[in-house]
Amino acid sequence: MAAKLSGGGGGKYQVEQNSEINVTPFVDIMLVLLIIFMVAAPLAAPSVDVTLPRAVAPLAPNPPKPIYISITGDGQAYLGDYALGLDQIGSELQAQIGRRNPADERIFIRADKSVRYGDFMQVMNSLQDNGFYSVALVGEDTDRQ
Repeated sequence: MAAKLSGGGGGKYQVEQNSEINVTPFVDIMLVLLIIFMVAAPLAAPSVDVTLPRAVAPLAPNPPKPIYISITGDGQAYLGDYALGLDQIGSELQAQIGRRNPADERIFIRADKSVRYGDFMQVMNSLQDNGFYSVALVGEDTDRQ
């Protein structure tokens, strides 16, 4: 005896089509992966305290006209000497460089050591959203002995 799977007519063995997606197996797999990553992530972080030596790299030559972004301790951002909002930096840089390719421009960021990480990342995200990918962080020069 055979079951009728499609076609017209109703009968004892008629099977209706089900167009709903069963997401239960997908959720189960995602929860297992989440647990695996939650267990494995702390194992990947180094837990040994070490005192790193100072990096002694030769000074790189500055570009002909460097573009500096400064972030003060209170979160105020400056493009050159002009104060801007943190979210305006990318668009102002686009206007400043004109028709040149933003990927070819090198941006130097000077940030106070008390700047909140969120403010710094907002500047970085604004730069990346506007196509500026070459970013250098400026630190204080130390005496070489």
